[in-house]
This record gives sequence, C-alpha cells and structure tokens, in this order.
Amino acid sequence: MSTRSADVRPFPAMRMRTRAVAVEPPLAQRIALVTGANRGLGREISRQLAALGVTVVMGSRDLALGERAARLVREEGGDVLPLRLDITAQRDIDEAVATIGARYGRLDILINNAGGYYNYGERASTVDIDEVRAALDTNLLGAWRLCEAAAPLMRRHGYGRIVNVSSGCASDMECGDMCPAYRVSKAALNVYTRILAEELSGSGIVVNAVCPGWTATDMGGSGGRPVRASADGVVWAATLPDREAANGAFFRDRERIKW
Repeated sequence: MSTRSADVRPFPAMRMRTRAVAVEPPLAQRIALVTGANRGLGREISRQLAALGVTVVMGSRDLALGERAARLVREEGGDVLPLRLDITAQRDIDEAVATIGARYGRLDILINNAGGYYNYGERASTVDIDEVRAALDTNLLGAWRLCEAAAPLMRRHGYGRIVNVSSGCASDMECGDMCPAYRVSKAALNVYTRILAEELSGSGIVVNAVCPGWTATDMGGSGGRPVRASADGVVWAATLPDREAANGAFFRDRERIKW
C-alpha cells in the first residue's frame, strides 16, 4: 500500500523543447503583417520595415484608407500589400492569413499594433463595462486571435517575430487610476505575451511586447513625440537577429523595462 498522501500529486512530465534549425531569412525575404497600418504608428512601422526591404502586408479596417497609406509607402519604394483586416472579426483574420499563405507561402513578422479605447477620463468604479469589453476584444483578443492564426504559418519555416504593441501604463511601475479599460487590456496583453513566448520557446518564433512611448497620433494627441521615433523600437524588436533575440520581454526604445 502506498504511503503517499492522497492529495499529493506528482509533477507533470516536462515537455522537451526543440531547438529551431531553420536559417534566419534575409530581410528581403521576410513577410510582415502590421495591423492598424492605415495611419499613425502602424503606417510608420510599415514604412520603416519596407525601407529595410521587408515585404509588408498592411492591415486596416477601412480598405480604402489602407490603400491610400500603402500608396504613400510605395512612393518611397516599399513593397506593400493593403488588406482589409478587422482584428475583432475572426473571418477577417482567417482570410488575411490565408491570403498571406497563398501569396507568399510564409509569414515572418507579426506586429499587433491595432488598438484603442484610451479612456482617459474614466475611473474603474464608474467605467461602462461595455467599453471594457470592447477594449479587451480589441487590445487583447484581437492580438490573441491573430497569433493563433499566424503561428502555424511561422512554424512552417521555423522562424518568426511577434511584437505586441503595449503601453507603459500597463506596468505596475506606472499604474494610475485613469484609463482603466485601456490599462487592464494592455496589462492582460503583457501577460499573454509572456505565456505565448514560453509556449513557443525553442521554435524559432520569439514574442515580445513593446511600449512605443507617448506618441503624437490620433489616440495619443499632439503632445507626444514623432511617430518615427516611436516606431523605431517596434521595428527593432520585429527584426531582432537570432543571436540577440530576447523572448517574453517588455521594451521601450530598445531597452528592457519592468512589467
């Protein structure tokens, strides 16, 4: 008869992690998907990636605005493809990833940039719960849906860079009592980043979160810094070489920051 207590359970078997053996592709061969790419930070991220030689799929809810943004990047010599992509709609996500797979056969970079609901004047005790749900659906679940859809295409070649655009206001170090829906959704996105990074460790796919800083965009207002400066850290994380690739980290301006 066993002497082990009935409420003591053995640890589960450790899952063996395999090392990726794929060769890191040249920038000119990489395919990137950027969400919320028709304006502001997303458009600038797309422009900077395209300037490096990366082919960029620019996702946006309004295809007409996306095509206009894509023309601006093409005028600078960038190779881009505008796609309609509402990250709250699973059908849009499935169709976008299927289009990328059929057209390019690979996806190397996913930048979950689309977001919103920076409800500055709201408080946690009085905020409209429907607004909280909408913030979570966009800022957290939108990225989650895309990662689930994109990961198999990245696994095909054993290489990938996923960047979740987050915010310093989701960190314990900068937490305040304003913007509750936004803060909570971005904090949850940070946790998801850590969990997904752990799952994909050793696959050749790395996952990080980046705070772009206060930026002069439609959401950030006119007091922030230029989008060019804020996009730099996102593009850096999206193109980290294997020898330097952090996984499950949180960055601002290429420096690791606290969660």
